[in-house]
Amino acid sequence: MTPGRPPATAPEPHTADQATEDAMSNATTVSPAHSASTASTLITNIAALVTNDPSSGDGSPLGLIQDAAIAIEGDRVVWTGDQSKAPATDNRIDAGGRAVVPGFVDSHSHLVFAGDRTQEFNARMSGRAYSAGGIRTTVAATRAASDSELEANLTHYLHEALRQGTTTFETKSGYGLTVEDEARALRIAAAHTDEVTYLGAHIVSPDYAEDPAAYVALVTGEMLDACAPYARWVDVFCEKGAFDGDQARAILTAGKAKGLHPRVHANQLTYGPGVQLAVELDAASADHCTHLTDADVDALANGNTVATLLPGAEFSTRAEWPDARRLLDAGVTVALSTDCNPGSSFTSSVPFCIALAVRDMGMTPDEAMWSATAGGAAALRRDDIGRLTPGARADLLLLDAPSHVHLAYRPGVPLVSGVWRSGVREV
Repeated sequence: MTPGRPPATAPEPHTADQATEDAMSNATTVSPAHSASTASTLITNIAALVTNDPSSGDGSPLGLIQDAAIAIEGDRVVWTGDQSKAPATDNRIDAGGRAVVPGFVDSHSHLVFAGDRTQEFNARMSGRAYSAGGIRTTVAATRAASDSELEANLTHYLHEALRQGTTTFETKSGYGLTVEDEARALRIAAAHTDEVTYLGAHIVSPDYAEDPAAYVALVTGEMLDACAPYARWVDVFCEKGAFDGDQARAILTAGKAKGLHPRVHANQLTYGPGVQLAVELDAASADHCTHLTDADVDALANGNTVATLLPGAEFSTRAEWPDARRLLDAGVTVALSTDCNPGSSFTSSVPFCIALAVRDMGMTPDEAMWSATAGGAAALRRDDIGRLTPGARADLLLLDAPSHVHLAYRPGVPLVSGVWRSGVREV
C-alpha cells in the first residue's frame, strides 16, 4: 500500500457531478445534492491546497493545487480548484497566500487519565530505561480521580490539540483496569469522540499481579460486557511486561465477538507477535512498529492493517526510531500519531510528530503530511476525513506559511493559524 491508496475496506468515495466537473477544468465539484454555487464559505487566495486526492492538482498523493480555493457548504467540502474558477459566494475568506491542509487525524492517544509522571520522565532522561510498568502510577491516580476531574483533564488536552490542528482524535481507556473504572473512562471519552477504544488490556492490573490468567478472563468477560457499549475498537498492549501473543489473541477475539474492531500496540519495545497478530485479525492498525522483522513488514504490505508510527514515544523515551522509510518502500500504509499520554509521549502536537518523522524516521515532508491526515483516517477506516475533496467533512487548517513543508521546516513554531471543524471555524 502506498501513500494515497485508500484502505481496502473503505467505502466508495463520494463522486462529483460530471456535468459541473466538465464545465470547470482543474476543479473538483460535489454531487448535485450540494451545489457549489450555494456554498456558504469560500476560502480563496490559497498558495497551496493539500487535498490528498491524487486525481487533483499536481497528481501527487497530496493532490496539491497551487493558487487554489475551497468551498464549504454546511459541514462538507463542495468544491476545490483553481481560484480563478471559484464559485460565487457572499462569504469569502482571503487566505492571504498561505497554505490550507486537511485537519490532522490523531488515531492513537490516551487522554482519560489523572496524575503526573514528571519525576519518571526526569529519571528516564537521567538514564533510567522505559518499561511498561510505569503505567501503574497513572492507574493509581486515575482510580482516585472523580469523573469531573477526568473529564476536565480530557477536555483540556483536546482543546490543546485542536489549537495545533487536530480535528479528529481517537482515545483509549486503560488507566482504570477495573470494570467500573474502564467503563467510566470510555463513557467520558464517548461524550467527546466517536473513535473510542477499549484498552482494558493495557497492562495486567496490579490487583491481579499474581494471577494474569484471571485478569485476562475479566478483560474478556465482565469488563468487556460493561465497556463494549461505549467503544468502537478493542486494543491490547502485546509486549513483554504486558500481554503475550496468546493472551492478546484471546482479548482481541473476544472484542470482535462483541462487535469491536481490533487495533494493537505492537512491537514497541521488542520483537514480538503483535504485528503478525494484527494483520491476521484484520486490525485497523498496528501501532508503534519499532522492532520489525522482514516477515512483519511483508505482512503489513500484503494486508489491510495500517502501521501507525508514534515518534513522540521514541523522543520521550530515547528509544530506537521506527524505520518509516523501510515500511514506505515496502508499500505499507503509514499513519503518524501523537500517542499522547502522561508516561511515554506527553505531546498533543501532530506538527511536532511530523517534524520528528521527517528528521529521524526517513519520511519526506509530503509523506509525513499524508500520514498525519489521510494515513490517520485509514487507521480509523474512515474516508470522510483526512482529505479535502467534495463530500469530505470540512476539517481544514490554515497555516501561517505558504506550504505544508514548513511544518517540518520550522519545527516548534505554532504555524496553525486557523482551524475549521465540520465547516465551523474553531480557532
